[in-house]
Amino acid sequence: MKRAVQQGFTLIELMIVVAIIGILAAVALPAYQTYTIKAKVSEGMLAASQCRTTVSEVYQTGNTASLPGSNGWGCEQTAAGQSSKYVSTVTTDQDGKVFVLLSTDSSLGAATANVLTLVPLSTSGSALVAATNVGATQVYQWRCGATGDGTSGTLQKYLPGSCKG
Repeated sequence: MKRAVQQGFTLIELMIVVAIIGILAAVALPAYQTYTIKAKVSEGMLAASQCRTTVSEVYQTGNTASLPGSNGWGCEQTAAGQSSKYVSTVTTDQDGKVFVLLSTDSSLGAATANVLTLVPLSTSGSALVAATNVGATQVYQWRCGATGDGTSGTLQKYLPGSCKG
């Protein structure tokens, strides 16, 4: 009499596979959620790129006789002209600091309604001041973060890689 060959998986083998999939999902889901919020916050960096270019040009080629004031750099975006689902406004101060207010969209998680701040820096790493630096220097780099110091706020963990260096 020939013995029949077993086909298929046992119940224990199937339970082990399900348990492994559950563990992998428990690890991957939070990482994926953080990744999607980072992608949405990076829209704030994109919204600020026009202001970064404008401010850099004014510092390099501008005239101290006609300094831009707060929200006078020509690159600001108001809530009425909102072009992104995740960015409410883009504003500037008299020294060219760029403030990007993220929207209150619930898919931004903990980053909701935070302000991303970009500060123009000189070669020595100090913040540029329009009254003394316009036309005399160029923007060496930009420091960004929740407050412009690159260290604080709930927004810090969601900043894109270009903002962490």
